[in-house]
Amino acid sequence: MAILDIKLPNSILKALRLPQNNPRRQQLRVLKKMLRKARFTEFGQAYRFDEILNSKHPGKKFQELVPTFNYNKIYAAWWHKTLEGKTDICWPGKIKFFALSSGTSESASKFIPVTNDLLRGNKVVMIKQLLTLRNYEDIPLGALGRGWLTLGGSTDLQKGPGYYSGDLSGITQKKAPFWFQPFYKPGRKIARVKDWNKKLEEIVDKAPEWDISFLVGVPAWIQMCMEMVIERYKLNNIHDMWPNLAFFVHGGVSFEPYKKGFEKLLGKPITYIETYLASEGFIAYQERQHAQGMKLVTNEHIFLEFVPFDEHNFDANGDMIDNPEALMIHEVEEGKDYALLISTTAGTWRYLIGDTVKFVDKERCEVIITGRTKHFLSLVGEHLSVDNMNKAIQLAGEEMNICIPEFTVAGVPYGNFFAHHWYVACNDSVDKSMLAKKIDAHLCLLNDDYAVERKSALKEVLLDVLSEKEFMNFMIAKGKIGGQHKFPRVLKGSMLKDWQKFIKGEPIEVQ
Repeated sequence: MAILDIKLPNSILKALRLPQNNPRRQQLRVLKKMLRKARFTEFGQAYRFDEILNSKHPGKKFQELVPTFNYNKIYAAWWHKTLEGKTDICWPGKIKFFALSSGTSESASKFIPVTNDLLRGNKVVMIKQLLTLRNYEDIPLGALGRGWLTLGGSTDLQKGPGYYSGDLSGITQKKAPFWFQPFYKPGRKIARVKDWNKKLEEIVDKAPEWDISFLVGVPAWIQMCMEMVIERYKLNNIHDMWPNLAFFVHGGVSFEPYKKGFEKLLGKPITYIETYLASEGFIAYQERQHAQGMKLVTNEHIFLEFVPFDEHNFDANGDMIDNPEALMIHEVEEGKDYALLISTTAGTWRYLIGDTVKFVDKERCEVIITGRTKHFLSLVGEHLSVDNMNKAIQLAGEEMNICIPEFTVAGVPYGNFFAHHWYVACNDSVDKSMLAKKIDAHLCLLNDDYAVERKSALKEVLLDVLSEKEFMNFMIAKGKIGGQHKFPRVLKGSMLKDWQKFIKGEPIEVQ
């Protein structure tokens, strides 16, 4: 039985038949739908949702009356009430699930509200993306009805006073529709396991019993799983175990640094599909096989705003000012970095998600993720983004024929000036001086500001080569293993201090 042959519930079928209007109209319809549903909540009453709905320009009125929020601000004012079990705070009813999220740098967990409305919207978007696979070239449609191995968080959620919390992937799988269960691997029993190493071992044990066509997860952990299977069963490649493996669905981090090492584990080419599924909602997905970017979800359950990521709206630490310039989807320009504000069907209002995106095709609403508002380097005005770093690493690796699956960068003092200190994971033999020069040269070509500062206050590029295992062990020590955890591309503050201690063999605080 193929997934595309399954009879879906009428509510989902109705959502999938939404007319294809222009993005501005779609977004305003989504906003008004959310405002109508939440207007009698405490938040809706405080910020006059009725007045917004009656306005001739609800989008602009919404921006005028509702302030922007980061996590600390919205939690202190509103979300703490939902954790206390109060109803009708930012969304109708009681919030029974919270996605735990700490991003890639913060140590304290964030409690992101998750509602049935949000999960339903995520589910509809997932099905829409699945249906786009019919348009891909040379895709074995029979593969759609085989196994989907998803490496996500545990479905054994933590029980709080009146709510459950855990990774969004764990919540999603726990509430997955019945028709998806036959395809879902590793199955409910293994999915409940909280110990990541034990979960991987059980997956490896079961691997010969499965016919896997889809791998879903963060590249580093999927790669580790494939390596364990190949090593355990003494295979030449992963296709010796799963000959029908045809897709890798990934997200959360650029795949390019991993691609070279990843493909060494394959016996034949597979199709890569990028998604943008955050704890706050399913934001975008790759709609076309060779698309440069991902298509934003504009007509379902998320209202999007875009804050130009520049010195007018953000300070030197990457913190957004109180009243930033916020654009709607029809006001953006291609090629510019924007920080993303989202409002969702879980009571997330004008919320700074922390990611920066760039439109590569405005007409198709296709974007790429360029980094994080906190993960950029601008010690002296070099304005170096994670996207710049990813491309420089990719190009340098290709030129030197080496695989660099992980890397991170820190800005450090250098005499009376500054330097960038790169730490790269590479198990190949590599001349680190040559690698540093190539990364530096590519960054000068990719970023004019960087090129200028390399002749001024940014005096040096330092580089250390470590094993991939050292990067993984640091994540384990910090309690950031498995699920959606990614190694931060830029290290600052306490995270940088812990990393510097760790690579020297000194003890760090284990979380």
